[in-house]
Amino acid sequence: MTRPSLSIFFPAYNDAGTIASLALVAHMTARELTDDYEVIVVEDGSPDHTGALLDEMAKSFPWLKVVHHEQNRGYGGALRTGFLTSSKDLIFYTDGDAQYDPRELRRLHEAFGPDVDFVNGYKIGRSDPLHRIVIGRVYHWFVRTVFGLKLRDVDCDFRLMRRSVFDRVVLTRSSGVICVELMKKVQDHGFRIAQVPVHHFHRSYGKSQFFNVSRVGRTLLDLMRLWVDLVWKREHLRPRPEGPTPSPSRADGP
Repeated sequence: MTRPSLSIFFPAYNDAGTIASLALVAHMTARELTDDYEVIVVEDGSPDHTGALLDEMAKSFPWLKVVHHEQNRGYGGALRTGFLTSSKDLIFYTDGDAQYDPRELRRLHEAFGPDVDFVNGYKIGRSDPLHRIVIGRVYHWFVRTVFGLKLRDVDCDFRLMRRSVFDRVVLTRSSGVICVELMKKVQDHGFRIAQVPVHHFHRSYGKSQFFNVSRVGRTLLDLMRLWVDLVWKREHLRPRPEGPTPSPSRADGP
């Protein structure tokens, strides 16, 4: 049987110390799973040399596609660009900071089948400082409860899905709450979800862009707005007007 084609993408911001090895490992893993694949990096306006490094790599590796944002668009903006740029049957993404191992894509791929539309990873253990572990658990409990999510790990950015999911799921957020938006819309539209354990590793390069004190208030505000749209108004479940399918990267959120 023909194996489905595969897009792998990484959002990258100040990830010069990790992104090259991640892209290479993704390439090596993808060619085991299919004959038709692409590796994409969305460089989100990094002030370090991430962009220059990726451009140099792309000169030597035709399987690598680099998309640059001239200005930083936030994590959600980088994800929306990645989903929009991906052209293959299946889409896999994870972060560019090497806290997940792209080789474990094999686990997600094994869980995929005709009766599965979306495979969501969940962390076996979280390799972060204590304060981030505590904040992460509180955040996870809060969004699961408030949004009615039936997932073991909402905050695990290690996901494999059919590209056709985005025929119905339209993403709008630019901040990190896009992960809640994605999983809430996938769940509410009735897509079949499998969950697979994956390892989480200590950050060896750079700094986290999320869950610091200065962002807590903004994240809570973004979540409140998202709750209004998805839980109260349930706008994503209303019939769409006739016309072209909206882009998964439509930017009309906070």
